[in-house]
Amino acid sequence: MARILVIYGTTDGQTAKIATALGRDLRSQGQVADVIHAGDAAPAPSDYDGVIVAASVHAGGYQRDLRRWVRRHVADLSHTPNAFVSVCLGVLQHDPAVDRELAAIRERFVADTGWRPMTTKVVAGALPYTQYNWAKRLVLKRIVQKAGGDTDTSRDYEYTDWDDLRAFGSTFAATVQRCLERLSEPSRFAGVGAA
Repeated sequence: MARILVIYGTTDGQTAKIATALGRDLRSQGQVADVIHAGDAAPAPSDYDGVIVAASVHAGGYQRDLRRWVRRHVADLSHTPNAFVSVCLGVLQHDPAVDRELAAIRERFVADTGWRPMTTKVVAGALPYTQYNWAKRLVLKRIVQKAGGDTDTSRDYEYTDWDDLRAFGSTFAATVQRCLERLSEPSRFAGVGAA
């Protein structure tokens, strides 16, 4: 059984929902999973066997609290099996220009934090129009309209592929488990050179 931290940053709540689902799915597989907002008194990665970092793209970047946490713990992250879940709506466009822009946002995150994730999963988020004030609703409706998306602001839209996310969590848990098994194996060189 592995101990896995799912730490997240969120703006409108979809990334919190995604992190919670990952934690629940990991627990259903027998793992110990803590789901913690990066703005809280978040623990260090060294307390865990694996870490999933989740954040959403807003205004060309990720949440400040999450970026700070990653910068503070970059050394520990590099010695722990880890993954980055990038939540955004742009992934739905299937447009090479948008894909390049999203890749550039992820690369700025890497440059800003110094952390290069072992694996990255891009996940579609949501449009909770009914939670937005009128100005944000109007701005997002225009952006989404240009992309050919859903523009009925009287309802919310959720685009997250939960089955795909569950499969990602299972794969990550298996990777962490393999790392733990390797660490527990006796060294082939134990006793070599002993007198």
